[in-house]
Amino acid sequence: MLMPISADQVRSLHPYELRILLSLEHLMKRFEWVPLEMIGGATKFSEGELGYRLGRLIANDLVRYQKVPYEGYALVFNGFDALALHTLTERNTVTALGSLVGVGKESVVYEALGLSPVILKFHRVGQRSFHAVRLARGYLPDEGHLPRIFASVYSADREYQALKLLHPAVKVPLPIDRNRHVVVMSLIEGPLLNRAVLPDPRTTLDEILVHVQTAFHRGAIHGDLSEFNVMVEGGDCYLIDWPQWIETTHRNAEEILRRDVGNILTFFKRKFGIDRSPEEAIAEVIA
Repeated sequence: MLMPISADQVRSLHPYELRILLSLEHLMKRFEWVPLEMIGGATKFSEGELGYRLGRLIANDLVRYQKVPYEGYALVFNGFDALALHTLTERNTVTALGSLVGVGKESVVYEALGLSPVILKFHRVGQRSFHAVRLARGYLPDEGHLPRIFASVYSADREYQALKLLHPAVKVPLPIDRNRHVVVMSLIEGPLLNRAVLPDPRTTLDEILVHVQTAFHRGAIHGDLSEFNVMVEGGDCYLIDWPQWIETTHRNAEEILRRDVGNILTFFKRKFGIDRSPEEAIAEVIA
């Protein structure tokens, strides 16, 4: 998976190059590969200027090009990153891009600076997972033209909605801003549950189940909960990674809730020897 564009690359973009990226973003809602003449018509650049700027964007891996069956151009994730970071910088949400925190199946996560240290989560629905995501997650349209970069916008919006719904009743990162496929949230400084040292594992398990219960009564089920989606900071547990959440009215809500709770109970039994009845835990969550 390609890493997001660097802050220096965003700062070095010429205004004409930004205009081309914006035009491609708009036109890709109609074309998988945007014809050169469509870009020229949208930007009003001369043939020489357009060719030069497109060449620079291709060289920096922000745009891709194909000749067959016609000369066409497409925005790729790095170009999409550039547009999102440019907008977030203009809003003063982000002032500096920091170090890489982690790479997941469908996201890349960076530290950054805003008014305080923040996390930038770049959603990147992958080629392999795209069709599975489209089938499994109700937030993607069932039909029609939908490039992966735009599927990632849906994914980011979905996670941002969950954080706004749940914070502060449930310990989740504070949602700060979103643009395109990037979610800006508060920094949680602590390890994942699977790497955390827990002085009292039973209390930690109880706390996680209370968060699951509170989320449930606010209408949300995580959908992918495990020891890899819980962070521990200062003795508190935070549930992270929410793009796959579902409403409690979903037809598979009970099955998915059981899987979430079962994953957590299995982890605590395996690592700490805590044997808790899944049926009792589910009953407490729903009660």
